[in-house]
Amino acid sequence: MLRRILIVIAAVAPAALPAASLAYDIKPKMPETAFSKKLHPDILGISTDSSAAAAQAILEASFRGRGKADIQQQKFGGTAIGYAAAQTFTIPAGPKQTGEVVSSSFSSPASANLAYFVSRNLTFAPDQQPSRAEMVKQVMDKYGVPTIVGNQHLYYFYRKGSIMSVGAKYKEATALEAVDRPLDPRTAIKLNDGNGRGSCVAVVKRSLARDKTLAALLDEAKGANCDGALSVELTPGATPDRVGSAQFTLLDFKRIVSAARIDGDALAAELNERNPPPRATTPKL
Repeated sequence: MLRRILIVIAAVAPAALPAASLAYDIKPKMPETAFSKKLHPDILGISTDSSAAAAQAILEASFRGRGKADIQQQKFGGTAIGYAAAQTFTIPAGPKQTGEVVSSSFSSPASANLAYFVSRNLTFAPDQQPSRAEMVKQVMDKYGVPTIVGNQHLYYFYRKGSIMSVGAKYKEATALEAVDRPLDPRTAIKLNDGNGRGSCVAVVKRSLARDKTLAALLDEAKGANCDGALSVELTPGATPDRVGSAQFTLLDFKRIVSAARIDGDALAAELNERNPPPRATTPKL
């Protein structure tokens, strides 16, 4: 049913577009990214290499026959060109069912309609709560050694295509011990820039409280002392050794800054094309 609904939407939308505006052509530019070809973390198969179309295909396959989808479409400037700016797929939690919400946000077609924010929230049913040790192992098996651990989080911060290191060398056992303790202030302060600002821990927290649009996240992305971040939050469950919920968040700060610039330039060019400045004429003297 979900796939059928989405296909219907896609089929109806072009018919409703004004014919005159279909002539506008966008030549996409590839925005920069925090990640490299060898190191591009994903959440449920969606990374910042994923376009909106690719992410939707992945989530439709994963959620087929379950839950619901919300695809937020936008128009590019004053044109009839539509694109998916955000997607949310949801399975509600229940007494015997683990709930799941996967959300992602994408730049405009001018910057290739690529992801810059991806999140996955799992709320485990009481009788399906995994052990904290198992979750920490799975996270580290997939993403590697975290930059810093504490406050129920494993944080991975990226700069120049690599995971940042601030001196803490975690193994599974030490990460498991650290995850419930406060962040080590001596380690955390090393995440600041030379002026004591830009900690990516604070930037991730503030970003999660904002709208996930490029405009809303731009200032945070510019101020971050890293290029990207992956945050994994493990909230205790029925007992301290169990996980009641897990939140995975992927933010590409470098892409946010780059895509915002590309999109802004393209929108300005499109507006100028629709409203060209008047041609000045010099009178004959």
